[in-house]
Amino acid sequence: MNVVHAVIAFTSIGAACAIILVLASKFMAVKVDERIARLSEALPGANCGACGFSGCDAYAHALVYSSAPPNACPPGGASTMRAISEILGIDGAEMIVERPVIYCSGDKLARQLKMDYAGIETCIAAKQLFGGRNACAYGCIGFGDCLAACASEALCLDSGLPQLDQDKCTGCKLCAKACPNGIIVMEEAGKAAVVACLNTEKGAVVRKKCSSGCIACTKCVKECPKGAIEMADNLARINREKCDGCGKCVDVCIAKCIKMIAPHPAA
Repeated sequence: MNVVHAVIAFTSIGAACAIILVLASKFMAVKVDERIARLSEALPGANCGACGFSGCDAYAHALVYSSAPPNACPPGGASTMRAISEILGIDGAEMIVERPVIYCSGDKLARQLKMDYAGIETCIAAKQLFGGRNACAYGCIGFGDCLAACASEALCLDSGLPQLDQDKCTGCKLCAKACPNGIIVMEEAGKAAVVACLNTEKGAVVRKKCSSGCIACTKCVKECPKGAIEMADNLARINREKCDGCGKCVDVCIAKCIKMIAPHPAA
């Protein structure tokens, strides 16, 4: 009889717990907004984090519950932004198209080495050892951390310097985040010239370290018809709002470190 009573007691307790759980799931359930699933389907699924959230699902939740902007997904581009706006019933925002710009011209032929490096062949590891193997501590280290970070295979190394395939690039910003020297910068669309050098040392010092570095000769400043270039910290700097992309600075640059950026493909 004791065994029977025990079985009945345990069965009763189990049944009571089951009833409580059913009632709790019914009355305490949090209703999920159906728009979240639709938004997740509309997003590209890259989970790159360029939107500022951990992934596409997190961005979808933020769009519904935190009023996240609909134009924060670079890989999705304008089409995804329009889909998000339609699902949420809001007016579409302007989609800002950004692509990486490589602020270094020092390839293997131009750069000078300060040591033989035999460590882990990543940029982040090499930088820990006296700033890397190159004499110029401001430029590309050359081991391709940016390539490893790029999910769309839009980057390749050409003579030790990353080159961008704009047709493949989604603007996810992962390459910029991976570069320990910060030479990859996301820029808005629009034809303009850029000084592909970040070395602020004096020209004579720069010349000994890299033949493609800016030597602050001021020729570009004098040649620019729009007054879009000025010198700051031994480095020519271009005001993109003033630059009309005429290319005269490119022609006169002794080091050939000024490059023209073509308009980015439409998103």
